Amino acid sequence: MNRRRFLSLLALLPGVAAAQRAAPPTPLKFTELYGKVTVRGVEFSDKLKALNGKRISMSGYMAPPLKPKLDFFVLTREPMSTCPFCTTAADWPADIVLVLMPDGKELDPTTRGLNITGRLEVGAKKDDETGFVSLVRLYADAVAAR
Repeated sequence: MNRRRFLSLLALLPGVAAAQRAAPPTPLKFTELYGKVTVRGVEFSDKLKALNGKRISMSGYMAPPLKPKLDFFVLTREPMSTCPFCTTAADWPADIVLVLMPDGKELDPTTRGLNITGRLEVGAKKDDETGFVSLVRLYADAVAAR
């Protein structure tokens, strides 16, 4: 490849990145999080693993919050009366997702249904500050009541 061709391809990269950000998020349902349950616990579904790091959308409900203003919350399939988040990875329910708000953004608690879009992250992770453990995280860029 000659230098001129290389430089012209390099100029296209910002456009490709912008197009990827502008692409609509892939919908993900709670039933698509895990493939099967074994004696060792739940296994991530092929769809969930393929979407790791990508922009997705999910709908659900906010689990009872731990504080009045939220920079994170737990998204559940159904409304819940107790916090499912204060547990270990081994006890992690198969139908919840940790949602992390963008830096500096907070959300008021709600019992209404929510639609969330953002970047998906998959794998066990312990928050050093809170000690909470999560298997699936959604770094929100938009949260809207439905």
